[in-house]
Amino acid sequence: MEQERQAQFRRNPALEDLLKELNGLLAPVERQVLQRFTMPQYPVVFVIGAPRCGTTVTTQWLASSGRFGYPSNMLSRFYDAPYLGAKIQRLFADPLYNFNDEILDFSGAIEFESALGKTRGALAPNEFFYFWRRFIPKAVPEHLTDEEIGAIDGSLLTAELAAMEAAFDKPIALKGAYLQFNIAALSPIFDKALFVYVKRHPFYNMQSVLESRVKFYGDREAWYSVKPKEYEALKGLDPFAQVAGQVYYTNCAIERGLAELDEARWLFVPYERFCRDPAGFYDELADKLAAQGCAIRRAYPGPPAFTATNQVRVTPEEQQRLLAAYRDITGEDVAPLDR
Repeated sequence: MEQERQAQFRRNPALEDLLKELNGLLAPVERQVLQRFTMPQYPVVFVIGAPRCGTTVTTQWLASSGRFGYPSNMLSRFYDAPYLGAKIQRLFADPLYNFNDEILDFSGAIEFESALGKTRGALAPNEFFYFWRRFIPKAVPEHLTDEEIGAIDGSLLTAELAAMEAAFDKPIALKGAYLQFNIAALSPIFDKALFVYVKRHPFYNMQSVLESRVKFYGDREAWYSVKPKEYEALKGLDPFAQVAGQVYYTNCAIERGLAELDEARWLFVPYERFCRDPAGFYDELADKLAAQGCAIRRAYPGPPAFTATNQVRVTPEEQQRLLAAYRDITGEDVAPLDR
């Protein structure tokens, strides 16, 4: 599928080779460091949701708060040695280690912009997929079988996150898409965790996924992003039914998983409400973390609001096809709402 991507989303072979060599050299040292770590001290914040629902802006918002350590574009280069990567990042970017202004090239500002989840800037948050694929070797997040779950090295995963936490001296926040289809089975890996579930109005979510197919592959027929358990059944349907099922079944899988967890371990945030009142969401987040023994500063550090991108951009005929597809799959009638 690599050559089917649009040019801006294709991998850079030279970069891939360099990173493979670099991580191969650093990994043995990382393994020695990991002997000092087992489990994160603070809850790990996992941002989850259907593709194109607002998880990227939520993660950017968490990163910009200064309250969390997170995988940045720079740190993502060290996917097999994230502790060492975090230390190197702090060496170059943390004002604490600035000496005579020798290095001022890393901007600490995080812009609330992205292209299909991809951000710009050394310190902007990254999806960290190469890291996740070390533990769950899937091209995209999808439902895992019992055998695949059993093959996950949970001890190594928690040790890596604990080491990152120590390197940043802050709770870690990152996207958890690789966990979201099997939350009930995978949540026990972590002593403390908080799943932040972002859900967007179905119509705008479906519309955005449909648009992403064209933007990423140049083809509305090409499947884009995560694969719920129902993927095989959806493959034979038209693109409108596919994106309707993808959004709906992804949300259903997440909600089933969260229903089996203690309420202290998850937080639901509608995308539209987050955009209107991020300060209110911050209070809820702080409460959830406090319930697990993690106190973060209560003073809200972010913007008063965000502009939701909920605008009808498809033709009237396409709008009706999306709504009909969603109704056929779910039995629910939905229509575009006010932003």
